[in-house]
Amino acid sequence: MPKRILAAAAAAATLAVTAALTGCGGTAGAGGASATTIRLGVGDPAASSVGVTAKHFAEKVSELSGGKVKVETYPDGTLFGGDQNAAVNLLGNGTLDSTIISTSVYASFEPKMNAISLPYLFKDVDEVTKYLKGEPGQELLGSLEKQGIKGVAMLTRTPRHTTNSVRPITQPEDFKDLKLRVPQNDLWVKFFGSLGANPTPMDFKEVYTALQLGTIHGQENPLEVPVNNKFFEVQDYLSLTGHISDGYVLGFSKKKWDSFNEETRKVLQEAADETAGFKTKYDNDEAAKTLEKLTAEGVKINELTPEAKAKFQEAAQKVYPELEGKVGKEFVESSLKFLSR
Repeated sequence: MPKRILAAAAAAATLAVTAALTGCGGTAGAGGASATTIRLGVGDPAASSVGVTAKHFAEKVSELSGGKVKVETYPDGTLFGGDQNAAVNLLGNGTLDSTIISTSVYASFEPKMNAISLPYLFKDVDEVTKYLKGEPGQELLGSLEKQGIKGVAMLTRTPRHTTNSVRPITQPEDFKDLKLRVPQNDLWVKFFGSLGANPTPMDFKEVYTALQLGTIHGQENPLEVPVNNKFFEVQDYLSLTGHISDGYVLGFSKKKWDSFNEETRKVLQEAADETAGFKTKYDNDEAAKTLEKLTAEGVKINELTPEAKAKFQEAAQKVYPELEGKVGKEFVESSLKFLSR
């Protein structure tokens, strides 16, 4: 907690200096006399899927507003000291204008967000998209208001897969005794613990060094993460386990959102909705390229057989009753009903 407070304080100071140097722009909005400038921070590099998505959103906002609303993008966590939990706090108190952050981070503040991360909840990306656009996704966005955050759009994320330096994962038993980095989220700990792994919560910025030193054997993340962070230098195996499909939230400080006029809010919402579709297509197009890059770097890649996937799904369902407490029983039930489970 002290680290988070320090990170938040440092990030707040950075934002204050940035505002003083560049100016925050006016708040007259798309139809006013002066331009509106919005600072959008993301935790990933500019070339990552989230970085590209943030840039696309900025361009779409400029296009729809005729240049009267400007979104400045800041990658690599520069606006919040690399601490995404601190980013949520900064967004909620109005220090930070806007972010694109994973639902797994928000789950530390709003347990319902864990629903998206129930292992093997979705059959494919179409189901994820349907869920995020539908009633469950809208309820999740609305749940952030009590944090002082306006959730504008839910964005899909490619499924999470597993890399490690010990062996390929072909069945649930292969996780036994693997020291696996997971987000600081109890749902991940419970699920991988049930498979016999040794789940190790760790800040993402520490992962490469921990893999290099052998402090941990592996990690799990969407496909692009091992490429963008060069994990292929310290990992031998990529197993396409597709165990969890979390998402992203394009969110604004509610204070900032409420300061915009109706026309500006309409522009931002329209741009966000269009960007959600852009990200899903972009990720699908990039997946094959990413696998090719990892293969070229010498990473051994394996897919689960249908029989193995069925075993993983069965193992996941066994822990659902235990995971309900991490989400809320009613929301789990409504989510399963929405997906016709």
